[in-house]
Amino acid sequence: MEVLEETEEVEQAAEDPNSLNTSDSLQDEDTKVPEEKDSVSSDVPAFDWSSIDTSRLPSSYKTNSRREKKLLHIADHFLQQYTHVCPDRKPLFLHPVNECGVEKFVSTTLRPTLLPYPELYHWSGCASFVSNYLTMEPLKCPITPPSSLYSPTTILKYQRGNCFDFTVLLCSLLIGAGYDAYCVHGYATQEICALDQTQDPCPLLKKPQEVPVKKSRKYRVKILSEPQSKFELQQKAKKKEEVEDVQKKEEEEEVVTEAQDKPKRDPLRGLRVHAWVLVLSGKRKVPETFFINPFTGINHNTTDECFLGIESIWNHRNYWVNMQDCRKGCKDLSFDLSDAIRWEIMLPESNKLLTESSERDIGDMKENSDMSFEMPLSWVARINVSCREFENQYSQGKKVILYKQAKLEKWAPYVNEDGLVERLTVYADLDCTEVVEVTEWFKNREDMLDMRETNKQTQLTTDYFKPGHPLLLKAHTYTSLEPETGHTMEFYHKARADDLRKRVESATEMTEYFVGRDDFLHIRHVEFGERENGMDMAGTRPDVHLRPIVQIKERFHRNPEKPADEDVEERIFMIEDDSIQLIYHLEDHDTIASKVAFLRAIQRDRKGEEIFLTRDTCVKYQPWSSEKQKNVLHLYKLLWDLRKEQKELKHQVRESEAEVLNVLKVREDEEANIKLTVSMYNAARRECQHEAMALEKRQRSSQSSLVSENKSWEEDEFRAHHAATSASMPRLKQRPSREKQLAQQKSHSLQEALLRNPRLAGHD
Repeated sequence: MEVLEETEEVEQAAEDPNSLNTSDSLQDEDTKVPEEKDSVSSDVPAFDWSSIDTSRLPSSYKTNSRREKKLLHIADHFLQQYTHVCPDRKPLFLHPVNECGVEKFVSTTLRPTLLPYPELYHWSGCASFVSNYLTMEPLKCPITPPSSLYSPTTILKYQRGNCFDFTVLLCSLLIGAGYDAYCVHGYATQEICALDQTQDPCPLLKKPQEVPVKKSRKYRVKILSEPQSKFELQQKAKKKEEVEDVQKKEEEEEVVTEAQDKPKRDPLRGLRVHAWVLVLSGKRKVPETFFINPFTGINHNTTDECFLGIESIWNHRNYWVNMQDCRKGCKDLSFDLSDAIRWEIMLPESNKLLTESSERDIGDMKENSDMSFEMPLSWVARINVSCREFENQYSQGKKVILYKQAKLEKWAPYVNEDGLVERLTVYADLDCTEVVEVTEWFKNREDMLDMRETNKQTQLTTDYFKPGHPLLLKAHTYTSLEPETGHTMEFYHKARADDLRKRVESATEMTEYFVGRDDFLHIRHVEFGERENGMDMAGTRPDVHLRPIVQIKERFHRNPEKPADEDVEERIFMIEDDSIQLIYHLEDHDTIASKVAFLRAIQRDRKGEEIFLTRDTCVKYQPWSSEKQKNVLHLYKLLWDLRKEQKELKHQVRESEAEVLNVLKVREDEEANIKLTVSMYNAARRECQHEAMALEKRQRSSQSSLVSENKSWEEDEFRAHHAATSASMPRLKQRPSREKQLAQQKSHSLQEALLRNPRLAGHD
């Protein structure tokens, strides 16, 4: 930047310094700011920043040191030169006042801090924390930067701020985490400035792009094209034209509807002030430079059309002014800060001064070294976030984000009694009136429930579980927890003894899928018939009856150790018909599989016993089998083995039915009595849990002591009352007992008899 003459400097220094300061009421002469009533959602309560208490803030908040005063003087001199060279540009955002009304340079408001939470070691965790923890406040004037910039500690205390407050806090955390981050003062679209995401699709609904797999065509056989009829080609071309016409009409209708749905033209486009974070590539292995919107915590490419221009950037060491053309937004901007033509630096770097002075004499080097000035340390106190504050990241306990045909709700852990931390609601219309699907995420559930998807149109619910459920559940799809209403249960098959992966059960059938079994079984399908009265199932509910088994079908994978004609691929047990059918695997050169069918036995021998194997009860087709397989004795033994396995299969089916009922019962109990777990590393939460347990224990002990005191008091009252009544009543002679009365009567009668007959005195 060209240096002004001394006379010009004196003239500008004599001007009023307040004219150089930015003001919230600053507007262009030709531009009138329209009133924006919808810039802030109605659910965000208003806050009076003038009522905050600043008496307990450190002295660095209320005064400037000698170096800070010198920095402010350098900034004023730099601003004078900038306004002289670029009179058409807006004033720079250099030294706004803080919460104590003291001017502070923006670079010293940054306080690089590394908080002791693993989530904040990465840029995405820092951005997510800032966007969740703070409540957005719009700028008082949308086309001018704010007149004040509060410290990150005050912003964290009151959990609210504008885009500049968000940016300074996020940049402080990113620099502390080792990123080459900068605060950006620029211009953005109305949606970005007002945090309006109603026209954006929800990031959770975006599907990852599939990378196409390239197939090598080195040894590919070229297939000659088949001859086609010209008439057929003409007919196909006509149909294609008709389809294209229909598609064009549909596209035109979609364009019209999109034009109607799009917001109206913004009269302040390109003038709306916004602040965001710039992260340069290099440090922390960042491969490419990108932007971070502090309101949403989402990263954007530097060519994103939402960002319309940059005035200046700064970090904790220096301040740069953008000298590039921004008529096309930020698409063509270069972020090489060492380029003095594109970026004007405020404080000359010492390294550059030394390289330039090496070519000059020693006296010039002393003069240049005097021109260097290092940025003072930050005046902001240490940024601190407690464990409880980091865990409860939402200022109002809940955060709601509206997207296009979707609504995302977030809660802090342990706020909801069921462990709900996130809910995504998808709507069918733009007005968000018809719900299509609801997805919920849970944390700290004792039943290991992780996610729940509910389709409101089909009323189908799917629960997903983390590893560790007592029943080894992985997923459960249902419409109701009542039995036989349609259930699909997926299990962690590696932890099960039977290697069961999935079970699909309905009122009429049940299918089980296995993985990695030694007997190569992978599917078992059971068909049930109508219930019969009086067939109660032991150990289950009294209103549940056994369903008669009609058919059991099993399918097996190929066992390479057996010949194909001896390896069963499918076997069907028809219980009601009392028949069994076997289908074997095929060899590579075979076309028809071998089959064996054992039908119902209707003949009996002389003793009345059932004959299992006759020409009428066994039908076989084994063209490729060996003589051993065709032997009657082999078939007879096979039939006996199948009879035994049929009994075992029926028992296994009954066990599967009982397991389904047990799973439903356990899930009902878990949903009725939801319990949350606390990690042993969560000290704050465990302290609260211990305090709650101690309080409950004290209440129980106080209740028990109160009961014992009441009992003792009642006993004392009874004794005192009894003593008083006994003392007041006259003493009565005790009546003799019944035995004593009989003895006295007997002695009196004996004396009378002796008096009458004296001879009896000599006898006992």
